[in-house]
Amino acid sequence: MIVSQKQDPRRNSTPFRLMGLLLAAGLAAFGSTACTTVGPDYIPPENTAPAAWKTTPPSGLTTENADMELLKQWWTCFNDSTLNTLIGQAIQNNLDLQTAASRVRQARSQRAISQAGLFPTLNFSGSATHNDSRSESQQMGTVETNSNRYSTGFDVNWELDVFGGVRRSVEASDKDLQSREASLYDVLVSLTAEVALNYVNARAYQTRLDLAEANLRIQKETLELVESKFQAELIDELPVQQARYGYENTASQIPALRASLNETLNHLDTLLGQTPGFVHERLEKHEPIPLLPPSVAVGAPSEALRRRPDIRKAEMDLAAQTARIGVAVADLYPKFYLSGSLSRQGTGTLGFRKYATDAWSLGPSVSWNVFDTGATRANVEVQKEVREQDLIAYKSAILNALEEVENKMYAFGQQQARRERLAAAVTAAQNAVQLAQEQYKVGKVAFTDVLNAEQSLVSYQDQVAQSESIMVTDLISLFKALGGGWSPADSPAGPQREAIQEGSANHE
Repeated sequence: MIVSQKQDPRRNSTPFRLMGLLLAAGLAAFGSTACTTVGPDYIPPENTAPAAWKTTPPSGLTTENADMELLKQWWTCFNDSTLNTLIGQAIQNNLDLQTAASRVRQARSQRAISQAGLFPTLNFSGSATHNDSRSESQQMGTVETNSNRYSTGFDVNWELDVFGGVRRSVEASDKDLQSREASLYDVLVSLTAEVALNYVNARAYQTRLDLAEANLRIQKETLELVESKFQAELIDELPVQQARYGYENTASQIPALRASLNETLNHLDTLLGQTPGFVHERLEKHEPIPLLPPSVAVGAPSEALRRRPDIRKAEMDLAAQTARIGVAVADLYPKFYLSGSLSRQGTGTLGFRKYATDAWSLGPSVSWNVFDTGATRANVEVQKEVREQDLIAYKSAILNALEEVENKMYAFGQQQARRERLAAAVTAAQNAVQLAQEQYKVGKVAFTDVLNAEQSLVSYQDQVAQSESIMVTDLISLFKALGGGWSPADSPAGPQREAIQEGSANHE
């Protein structure tokens, strides 16, 4: 450590000479050791994706290379302008997505804090005081004195990252930022799927309501018919009561469907960041369930794994923890610092023209936690075990992703088969109703046969509507499982880029 102190009323030293000396010395010392970075380097895990899907893609799905642009905005393949509008509004206003975007900004600022550790810090201090005093004595009478005193100083400190602990910290912060960005995309993928699922469910409830109300009108006509025959004493009261309980049973389903539709619309409002009632007005007109696209390419398993933001997040968490092992290992080694200070004290004017004292110091220092009963080494082992847990989480994310895609593809195919069977059942039930009505009119069958046929038709029509909606929601869930809703080529926070930038500006 070099220390100098000099009093010279004519001297006008500045901190720049000291800062230049400090920077030159620091760069020279750092340049000779900067290549040393302790701790393991991150190596991406081996790709364990199978070559092909276990499930044979059903009708409407192919294993051709996925269209990345289509997957990025998969909802457009349904050709439903209302759905497109709702998803656009959700991306702009959803509160969970805004929270995820805020976390990206937080991680970006945290990375800036870590990067600041690579550079020296400069502190400035200054003060000015004025003193007045008055004394009285018999010999000198009243004596007044006053003085001005000024001081200023600069302190510079720099940790020389000899063993790379600071650089590993920056590396960890950078991977944390990428993990937050992946989390944002994960929220985005879930949000777009959730909006679409609820939209399809809303249209399904509307379709089922229309069917129930149409069947209710038919059953009401049947009830009026048998009532008129009973009043004319052509039949007994039993068919009347049978027609009435069939009518009331269908009528009882309508309130439950309306309640489910209302809950679905309210949930859509929440997803869009709106108060209840916003979507009700826009979906007041009943529309059919969106039609399936003619074909969707799902690609190979390896493509799906690259697209999944949750898997990318798990990998970035693993990379960040690998860097934190290096931070812990660096604590086993000494830390080197370069520090300096410059100060001036004087009296008189602010320019210190009367009496001035200059002092400066410059020199290295070292600190080394030589003995801590093994706590530092234990911390290295802790960080290694956390990394092992992150590696397991990464492998688990891959398995869960593969399972999800396989399940959704299989369910989509099976629901297609179910819908075909139900459609055939509806056709048969319609024929049965017509035959039962005709035979009842001529007295060949009892009214119970007519009632059973009508109730079966109502049930099958409702199941067909449900099956059609399930097929669409299975495809939406498959899009989500494939990581649809974003593109790996997107810049950070793509769909929320403007919102993040505006948020950053508002937080400055």
